[in-house]
Amino acid sequence: MAEAPETPTPEKRLVTESGVAARVVQVIEGAVEGLGYRLVRVKVTSGGNATVQIMVERPDGLCAIEDCEAVSRTISPLLDLDDPVGGAYNLEISSPGIDRPLVRVSDFARWAGYEAKVELARPLDGRKRFRGILGEPDAAALTVPIDLPDVKEGLPSRIVLPLADLAEAHLVLTDDLIRESLRRGGPPAEDADEPEADEEPEAEAAPQVRFIPAPKRPKPKADKPVKAKPAKGPGPKKPVITKANRLKDRDSFH
Repeated sequence: MAEAPETPTPEKRLVTESGVAARVVQVIEGAVEGLGYRLVRVKVTSGGNATVQIMVERPDGLCAIEDCEAVSRTISPLLDLDDPVGGAYNLEISSPGIDRPLVRVSDFARWAGYEAKVELARPLDGRKRFRGILGEPDAAALTVPIDLPDVKEGLPSRIVLPLADLAEAHLVLTDDLIRESLRRGGPPAEDADEPEADEEPEAEAAPQVRFIPAPKRPKPKADKPVKAKPAKGPGPKKPVITKANRLKDRDSFH
């Protein structure tokens, strides 16, 4: 009897990586969670300056430079040992940022009421990309409503997106989002003053960047040139000088 598929929880990531990024996730996810952090996203860019970007956060959605340092110290030896990338690269540990990716149902719930861009893996009503204000998600049905601004007449202004088909989603950087991010990252709400409209957001946790050289593998031994051995057998014969020849040569000097 086939086992029923696992029901995603609000804390289970909906977006999964592929290729090299998926191998990195397999190596580090357990260690990151063991430290008490959540893995947000892993992105690998290849080329002459390859980069492995790893976004992490605390359960409350915040991330300081000390958090990035702690994660970097823990996962660097694992990546060195397993070598999922297979070449030299820059390892970058960072916070999700204000316009953060949304990868869990709990992310959509935490940021309901704010503008986001959502892309689906499969089209819904003939389209994959949506931009609007998020509503409260339904964790059981794995759906989230989104209010679409400036829709054409006759089209619905609210559409329910299936999170099981989520390909990518992130918040849109707006003044309201900046103010709310400042409030959540500052003192408790009852003690915090409302930030001014022109107040700049606090600096994000500086990414921790480390260069990982290509793994040192033993070079194949080159075949030593084989010196040709002289063929065995009788060498050239030395001339035989007889007594008659010696006498003849002696007489020729006179």
